[in-house]
Amino acid sequence: KKWKQLSRLQRSVILFLFAFLAVCGVISYTSVGEPWKSLTNKSSEEQRTEPEIPGLKLANPAVLPAPQKADANLGTYPELSPQKPPKLPHVRRGSSNLQIRPPRRDMRPKTHHDPSRAVEEPVQAEKEERTEKSVISWRGAVIEPDQSTEPPSSKIKEPEKPSSVEAEDEKEPVPINERQLVVIEAFRHAWKGYKDFAWGHDELKPLSKSYSEWFGLGLTLIDALDTMWILGLKEEFEEARKWVANELVFDKNVDVNLFESTIRILGGLLSTYHLSGDSLFLEKAKDIGNRLMPAFKTPSKIPYSDVNIGRGTAHPPRWTSDSTVAEVTSIQLEFRELSRLTGDEKFQKAVDEVMKHVHTLSGKNDGLVPMFINTNSGQFTHLGVYTLGARADSYYEYLLKQWIQGGKTENELLEDYMRAIEGVKKHLLQRSQPKQLTFVGELAHGHFSAKMDHLVCFLPGTLALGAHNGLTADHMKLAEALIETCYQMYAQVETGLSPEIVHFNLHAQKGHKDVEIKPADRHNLLRPETVESLFYMYRFTGDKKYQDWGWEILQNFNKYTRVPTGGYTSINNVQNPSNPEPRDKMESFFLGETLKYMFLLFSDDIDLINLDKYVFNTEAHPLPIWAPA
Repeated sequence: KKWKQLSRLQRSVILFLFAFLAVCGVISYTSVGEPWKSLTNKSSEEQRTEPEIPGLKLANPAVLPAPQKADANLGTYPELSPQKPPKLPHVRRGSSNLQIRPPRRDMRPKTHHDPSRAVEEPVQAEKEERTEKSVISWRGAVIEPDQSTEPPSSKIKEPEKPSSVEAEDEKEPVPINERQLVVIEAFRHAWKGYKDFAWGHDELKPLSKSYSEWFGLGLTLIDALDTMWILGLKEEFEEARKWVANELVFDKNVDVNLFESTIRILGGLLSTYHLSGDSLFLEKAKDIGNRLMPAFKTPSKIPYSDVNIGRGTAHPPRWTSDSTVAEVTSIQLEFRELSRLTGDEKFQKAVDEVMKHVHTLSGKNDGLVPMFINTNSGQFTHLGVYTLGARADSYYEYLLKQWIQGGKTENELLEDYMRAIEGVKKHLLQRSQPKQLTFVGELAHGHFSAKMDHLVCFLPGTLALGAHNGLTADHMKLAEALIETCYQMYAQVETGLSPEIVHFNLHAQKGHKDVEIKPADRHNLLRPETVESLFYMYRFTGDKKYQDWGWEILQNFNKYTRVPTGGYTSINNVQNPSNPEPRDKMESFFLGETLKYMFLLFSDDIDLINLDKYVFNTEAHPLPIWAPA
């Protein structure tokens, strides 16, 4: 009533003052009340831009809003824009519905961490609801959610309409350099073998010019989709896309491994959807995601290892009712993202229950977990054996990456990760002789073993990623020491290629190197872990030596594993340069991970697949971070 009694001039003056104070930040628009609301002339319904998904509580809204459905019948395919050679005409990237920004062309190396994020005095962590701002402390590091991070929300943002030409597209593209061109040539050579002799099948056998099947779902093709996109291989991508559209069918009476099919197939489809904007890949991801859900129908909610995707049944391996700890705790990034995109909370709920359950279990050793967990009881089995190698490795990787994916608010994940790294330092770190290489061994019933799997070489990259996201600088120092060790696992071997497993000498012996290799361990499967960590180390430090080390490894892959008629092969003997004994198998991860990380490592564009916007799953498929990191 008082408002109506005011003259027009008085109203105008008041509104002007409200506007001025709001612009200056003294008050918010919403605190002004009805006069301002009438001025804006927008209802609460009109202002709502986020459709609510009942029951789904994500840690944060996405950096990349959930894309709307793109036209499934795209007639043309966008050319890769993240990085391309100069003098190519600009073309639109992806569907018009896609809200992914191209990487910035800033060539400046990033510092490996923000020292302001770490403090010297530990602070007792307070237990708070995930929906509240919180502080995590661990051994001298204080991690506080960024001021820009919004509270958890069950809403998914609707995508904004992109401008016809994004500002960053107008920036000068970074040319592909000579080393990247060598990676592209290597990929094309590998792809030629797959296309000629194994098209549509799981894995190439390059020597016998045939193929092998694991699930019968075209694993190599799906694993390589986003690699082709990142490398700019438009023709190869289009051809593979047609196979996915016309030939990829999941309604098959076939058992698949939950973990492998999640990280390779589901992860590959989700990543390719985000990069290309083509809804075909999201629809396929939904299909396989739904077909994998029967694995979680166990008494303990710890999933079975195997699923029949045609019959909708699941079961453990024939010889045990146990699942591998790494496998059940390394499917979360993918299922959580599937929930975010589809609005169906069941995917995230299933995998979150697993993590919450493992968080509460006894049987850990200063954060280190055993290798097996029983699907009936939900308890760890085979207690007393601790490793960062096979069957446990990616558990630690996904603790950190889930925390990053969710906007750094899920405190239990960070607590478990920080505690585990302290457990590694306390129980598993040793130094070799004669070069004093820092390595990660294994612990079995109190006895230390100087055995280290090549798989453990994921750890330097993970530690560096944590330091980049504000964790203690000690993690970066440890990463620098461990990546040197992983490089020496190549450099001290006759072919310059690492074996699957090494044993380190703890005592100096005349004529002996740091690295010892047993006959049963001297094979090389074209694995990516060292190259992966080299990529992270270069991205965060800008130190060119990491690129040089990767270049040596690529040259040795070309020298000892390349098959003239197409493809690359695993080898049985890294110690015999004259006859490395090829195994006649090219793993899908050579295209999905190894060559992708090589290309990114050699990139002069430090923001190609920006690590503040994406987090890689354990098969090197980049997925969006939900909130600013």
